[in-house]
Amino acid sequence: MNFLANPLLSSSTLTPLFDPFGFGRAAFDYWRDSVERSVLYLDVMRERGNQYLEHMEQTKPNVLGFDTEVLMDGRTLPRPTNYELLRVLPHEGTEIDLQKRPFVVVDPRAGHGPGIGGFKPDSELGVALKAGHPCYFIGFLPFPEPGQTVEDVVEAEIAFLRHVIELHPETTERPMVVGNCQAGWQLMMGAALEPDVFGPILIAGAPLSYWAGEHGKAPMRYTGGMSGGSWITALTSDIGGGLFDGAWLVQNFERLNPANTYWKKQYHLYDNIDTEAGRYLDFERWWGGHVVLGGEEIQYIVDNLFVGNRLSTAQLVTQDGRRIDLRNVRSPVVVFCSKGDDITPPPQALGWIRDLYEDEDDLIANEQTIVYCQHDTTGHLGIFVSGSVSRKEHTEFTANMDYIDVMPPGLYETTVTHVDDRNDPELIERDYLLEFTPRNFTELDRDVMHKPEDDRRFATVARVSEINLGMYRRFLQPWLKATMTPEAARWIRRMHPIRLGYKLLSDRNPLSVPLPVMAEAVRKNRHSVSQDNLFKSLEVMGSDQLVASLNSMRDLRDANTEKMFMDIYGQPFLQAAVGLHGDAHIHRRRPGAEPEHRRFVKQRQEEIREKIAQGGAHEAVMRSLIYVLGGAPATDERNFKRLRASRSELEPGIKLSEFKRLVREQFFILKLDREQALNVLPELLNGQSNADIDGHVKQLEHVFAASGELSERAAERFAQIKTLFDKARPAKPAAAPAKAPTKAIAKPKPAAKPTTPKPATPKPVPTKPALTKPSSENAEAAGSDQLSKSAASAAATPAPKAAERAPAKLQSVKPSAAAEKKAVSKSTTKPASGAGKKTPPKR
Repeated sequence: MNFLANPLLSSSTLTPLFDPFGFGRAAFDYWRDSVERSVLYLDVMRERGNQYLEHMEQTKPNVLGFDTEVLMDGRTLPRPTNYELLRVLPHEGTEIDLQKRPFVVVDPRAGHGPGIGGFKPDSELGVALKAGHPCYFIGFLPFPEPGQTVEDVVEAEIAFLRHVIELHPETTERPMVVGNCQAGWQLMMGAALEPDVFGPILIAGAPLSYWAGEHGKAPMRYTGGMSGGSWITALTSDIGGGLFDGAWLVQNFERLNPANTYWKKQYHLYDNIDTEAGRYLDFERWWGGHVVLGGEEIQYIVDNLFVGNRLSTAQLVTQDGRRIDLRNVRSPVVVFCSKGDDITPPPQALGWIRDLYEDEDDLIANEQTIVYCQHDTTGHLGIFVSGSVSRKEHTEFTANMDYIDVMPPGLYETTVTHVDDRNDPELIERDYLLEFTPRNFTELDRDVMHKPEDDRRFATVARVSEINLGMYRRFLQPWLKATMTPEAARWIRRMHPIRLGYKLLSDRNPLSVPLPVMAEAVRKNRHSVSQDNLFKSLEVMGSDQLVASLNSMRDLRDANTEKMFMDIYGQPFLQAAVGLHGDAHIHRRRPGAEPEHRRFVKQRQEEIREKIAQGGAHEAVMRSLIYVLGGAPATDERNFKRLRASRSELEPGIKLSEFKRLVREQFFILKLDREQALNVLPELLNGQSNADIDGHVKQLEHVFAASGELSERAAERFAQIKTLFDKARPAKPAAAPAKAPTKAIAKPKPAAKPTTPKPATPKPVPTKPALTKPSSENAEAAGSDQLSKSAASAAATPAPKAAERAPAKLQSVKPSAAAEKKAVSKSTTKPASGAGKKTPPKR
């Protein structure tokens, strides 16, 4: 009687009858899945809130994925700061080579806490540790020291680097320093003040030229103008009791992309709640770790950098009177930026080069090496957070930093290509190849997109900002400081909307008590829906539509903001009212145009000109090496094998700093006067034997062969070098063959020793010029084509052997004295020409 037990009446049989198209089943499955995902999502939000509260209660919070030990505390320095130097301890199984260059990462202090540079194994620190470098990290505490300034922070970082150098007396190479975002311009300030303590510098996503940018992009550069200048910064600091809450900076970042902030990031977690919870919580631990800046610090940053743009034009002066001129930086600078970065777009990361230097010759005269790399798609955080970027770009930068350190001065663009995309994979050691291409300022301008009319607008903003800040300090600031108490400032920080978003969804909220139990029950009996579910597809389509709508609203907002900025600050009347008279150079002038700088360049050129004919074989070989490599259209990391091989073979005990000096000096000589630099190569090789010169040529061939066949132009230059080396060979290559006949005559006929040696020896003496002249003429007639096909030593070898055969004929004839004299003159010329005919088959 139990008809429900009848298999003909089961759910699998009845469901198609009542739901033939499956809409009901799809709707129920989607409803159940969406409810389960909602419970799990709310539970992850609860865990995020708990994580935030736990993180903020720590004394020294950071998100480093490695164990560390404190080496120096900035609070103990003469000018105390809240920064500290940490030694990064490698994971078990990772070997560190103390002979390698130390590696230092400095994290940005722009609202977030420290540690993003070593957030995970595939990070900047993780890549350096895998390569065997001793690694250090410069972090900071949540609150600044009283009276702390930007200059104090810069001096603290210099002191930390000096301590790192003291810890590694076994290596002469200075530490490689990585500065992310805001830390990048701090490091550049330090390197301009104390260039001797810095090795190669990598600045990732660091803005140095704040007025630069492309129309239609980089909306953040208009923020200062639309708010009336930096008075709003002073107001925010005064509300905080002299402290600036970093949550305001984070809020500005989030407003740049409202679609990602308000929907896309959260929906991605909701849609992939079963797999994305761990990654989401790890990132939110850093993103929500807000720190506090000193009011004086943030005011200095906004006035001098964001609004004033004084760093890239050498207008900053320290309290003790030192000018911060980035042209004083002597370390190679690697600029890593991305076209997908809306916080630090490429023009702001690269524009400082155009601000400081007039052209590439001006850059070279300052002995500066600048390498820049542009990623195509990654965002601002992806530059120093993304695992794929770390495995690719940062790995290659770390592996090639010694090569970059010895590169000749100039401007280079680097690209990273996968081994599978090249036709010479057998010559590449890793998965990627780092290639360097020399660039000029015309090519740089295509990325910087400098516009003088924009400079006038931003110079107007800087003047308006000074006026408004003065008015605020005169009329409003005294009243606000008198009424604001530390308790009120602390309460305002706690009530910030971003901070409340974390606290309200935590265990401190009584409504979240049942969430852990509900989430555990769902995980035990999870019913996830497939992606081909009709209603899940509609959900995805709705999400995409919402994202597109928010992006359209953002684009409209940014376009209107840009138009208002251009219209307001582009008015000639306003520009004249603030004292510019339509000329931004009253406010901003390129440092390179100063007369003393031009005198410095001219003096430097005269010093280099005096060194053209100075040196020996080392200088000649290095000059030849640079000249030949300069003929190639591009260089890559494999060229460092050439330099490294040359270094070890030329002088095994030479230090990298001395080798770098040798490379740069010879590069400058070639740059200043290439023709004279090549013409004096025989003089530099003066006194070298044939064997020595042959060894130098073979050494060059060995070094060039490290990365495959030379290009056609480079091969032509190498042939030219061989010709010049041949001119340095000793002037008496036939002296040894001239003595050979006497020995050959003496050995077969010992009895004839008293008579034959004396007449035989003076007879060939007048023929020495005849023997030498044909061989030299033959070498000159061969030309560069013959020298490019064979080594110079091989070309000179057959001549002595031909000369040795000539006396054999003299001995066999034995005529009278007059006939002997005539025969000798014939025999000395005939074998020379015969030797020229027999030389090719003997080769």
